[in-house]
Amino acid sequence: MAELDNSSTSSSSGSTLFNRSFTMHANTAEPDAPKVHLLLNNPSSLNRAASISKIYNSIDSVKGKVKKLCNLFESAKSSSTSKELSPKVVLRPTKSIGYSSSFSSSFNNPLIRLPGTEDRIVVYLTSLRGIRRTYEDCYAVRMIFRGFRVWVDERDVSMDSAYKKELQSVLRKKNPSLPQVFIKGKYVGGADVIKSMFEVGELAKILEDFPRIQQPGLVCDCCGDVRFVPCGNCSGSRKVFDEGEGLLKRCLECNENGLIRCPNCCS
Repeated sequence: MAELDNSSTSSSSGSTLFNRSFTMHANTAEPDAPKVHLLLNNPSSLNRAASISKIYNSIDSVKGKVKKLCNLFESAKSSSTSKELSPKVVLRPTKSIGYSSSFSSSFNNPLIRLPGTEDRIVVYLTSLRGIRRTYEDCYAVRMIFRGFRVWVDERDVSMDSAYKKELQSVLRKKNPSLPQVFIKGKYVGGADVIKSMFEVGELAKILEDFPRIQQPGLVCDCCGDVRFVPCGNCSGSRKVFDEGEGLLKRCLECNENGLIRCPNCCS
């Protein structure tokens, strides 16, 4: 009887332990089922997951675009460095040839002549800086001729209006552009023609017959390379007193500005 009681007690204790372990596992497993059920049946959680995946996809697409841009910039840098390493050679004979042909046609044109200047180079220009491009063109032409060390008859239309009227009558234009160059009395052209002739070497051939200045770059002590000085007859006032009539009269030796050509460098 005692053994039966012991066996029954041991079996009952084992069953209780088994029941406890089963209930513990069942209790631990039971809360997961409703969570999965809630996740599956909750649309907001699914929307969050979908939105998170969209965010990651957008980030990946942005990264891809950034990589493409970086590749583009790197390719542009590599192309620019290759261009710098191998400089591009610019050939300009075609443009110069076009200008030289226009020069030859204008140089041999018998209709455009400046009488009385067959032994010199005449340049109509301006010393005013009101229009920057015009002043720069005039300055460039002056420097080109000074580089050849030849004497140039510079006629500044801003200092004497008679030169402007003279140029208008020769070219038959109301507002001719500046500068304008005449060599040996023949019309050559403007700044573009002179620059292209200088680049080709044609200008040097034409100027071979002209005498060279012994002291290049020397500034005139009388006028300071302005080519004009105040009139000595009226002292720049453009008026002289006539003692016979007792009246002031217009000075006939100077221009409208009371200036005359420099007797030192323009004679």
